[in-house]
Amino acid sequence: MSYLASPQRYDTMVYNPCGESGLCLPAVSLGLWHNFGAGENFDNMKAMCFTAFDGGITHFDIANNYGNPAVGSAEENFGRILREEMSAYRDEMIVSTKAGYFMWKGPYGDFGSRKYLLASLDASLKRLGLDYVDIFYHHRPDPQTPLEETMGALAHAVHSGKALYAGLSNYDGERMVRAAEILRDLHCPFVINQNRYSIFDRTVERNGLLEAAEKEKKGVIIFSPLEQGLLTDRYLHGIPNDSRIRTSGIFLKETSVTEERLAKIRALNDLARERGESLAQMALAWLLQKKAVTSVLIGASKPEQIKENLKCVHAVPFTEEELKRIDTIAL
Repeated sequence: MSYLASPQRYDTMVYNPCGESGLCLPAVSLGLWHNFGAGENFDNMKAMCFTAFDGGITHFDIANNYGNPAVGSAEENFGRILREEMSAYRDEMIVSTKAGYFMWKGPYGDFGSRKYLLASLDASLKRLGLDYVDIFYHHRPDPQTPLEETMGALAHAVHSGKALYAGLSNYDGERMVRAAEILRDLHCPFVINQNRYSIFDRTVERNGLLEAAEKEKKGVIIFSPLEQGLLTDRYLHGIPNDSRIRTSGIFLKETSVTEERLAKIRALNDLARERGESLAQMALAWLLQKKAVTSVLIGASKPEQIKENLKCVHAVPFTEEELKRIDTIAL
């Protein structure tokens, strides 16, 4: 029997517009970067997708290199879930994918050429079993390919009907503005920027992305809002043996979890408890109170984490004192 969505799925979620576009995203989106690879438990993947959608999460974010192995395994698994369980809800979903990192050998399987982006999109659609994705991102800037070529490929993807909107990921403010001008001239609906941002990582505050997005009236969706799990209760007592650091150590290194960092995590957790929240809920709510932020992307390894994180949507507003305290602790 196919999955039957909760009738109350839209009752509590908040949906924010991507800049001045007509596209709205849920305040919390589900990212499939981790835990959707070939070796993961498929029933758990399904349960996480069902839990997310039942909670009003309509946006599922993927990339061609998500999952392990990083050759489309997350797209294949999510495509199977769509096909077998959730196809009736396709028109209620935003499905996004990306291209920009290494996918295959040779000069045409990486970065931002027209050849790579359009070939990758075709492969992504086959893995997903879809005629189109809602958002197609260029995943990272390419220092070699002319920006006009990369943006032209995004525009072609939209004009051909294989994507509805274009997005950019990991661009700074200056480069994003240049890209926006090109896409505007190409009559391509560029609506969203995806960037890393958290209480601990303020890069987008320094590289002009937030200000540029507001000026250009584009949305911003945040990845790694919990700093790869550091901004959760997982590290309050040190590094757990089953943590991502111990099991992979690729994206989060043990050397980055110093005693000084652990002390900051504990201090932030104390503030979260004073607010009646978990550390993760507070860290997500801190991002959502930023004017430029449209949505935060959460990852999960089990459905219960999704349910807990969804509570950030209705967190109490921060006081000026609390915001200053967060900055004093984190910076």
